[in-house]
Amino acid sequence: MSRTTYPRSNRLLTTHHRAVQWISWFLSSKGNEYFCEVEEDYILDRFNLTGLNTEVQNYSQALDLITDSLEEDLEEEIRGTVEISARLLYGLIHQRWIVTSRGLAKMLEKYKKADFGRCPRVLCHSQPLLPCGLTDLPYEKPVKLYCPRCEDLYSPKSSRHGSIDGAYFGSTFPHMFLMVYPHMIPSKVSPETGPSAGSGTLAPAVPSTISPSGPLANATQRRGEDIPKRDSAVGAGNVSTAAAAAKAERYMPKIFGFKIHEIAKWQRWQGAVRDR
Repeated sequence: MSRTTYPRSNRLLTTHHRAVQWISWFLSSKGNEYFCEVEEDYILDRFNLTGLNTEVQNYSQALDLITDSLEEDLEEEIRGTVEISARLLYGLIHQRWIVTSRGLAKMLEKYKKADFGRCPRVLCHSQPLLPCGLTDLPYEKPVKLYCPRCEDLYSPKSSRHGSIDGAYFGSTFPHMFLMVYPHMIPSKVSPETGPSAGSGTLAPAVPSTISPSGPLANATQRRGEDIPKRDSAVGAGNVSTAAAAAKAERYMPKIFGFKIHEIAKWQRWQGAVRDR
């Protein structure tokens, strides 16, 4: 039986229909709400996939499965392996896609709807979060959520989201996103501390040394004694909490592996102050 040959335009439409089917199924699966749709023309441009064939097993079959052009009748066990490879391949393509102009625009829509959740920190006032990977390599670290207001990382609430590989978003995305859309950077000033705030303003930070005041201070001064000072940085068991904080692991935002200048400058200054 001779095989029917369709015109090129029909083949393209068929490929587009199949690609939309697989990607739509993947995006609609529970736990994949953080992902956005990678456009078909980006996937079909082999230049955008450079190097991925060395990172994904069964690369050709996985790519065919993503575009729904896999025509081979595979055994169930082999097809399961190809399915896992297809998920990995789509995730790595997604990492590259979301730092393009069209990919950033799609992620902006999800960010505005707070699809990635909101910051659990009280003083961030439900600030929407951005997904972030701690590494660009797969199978190393799960995805985290970056808060642009407090500039810290949080784990997703859902275990489904917490099991997503961080490499599917990469370490560059949230910082590239805020550089492309600077108007989305939230103010560090909370509504309670603004010029219109009344009696509900936040209390200032406690100083590092606390001196007695009131009758105790007056009585001490009349006796000619020095007013004792208590170091507020010392915690239980005479363990310096300031020293512990200085040694704590800190998150360093990077774009393509390079530290962001302004943030790096401030963190160097903070480190120098802590080392005094």
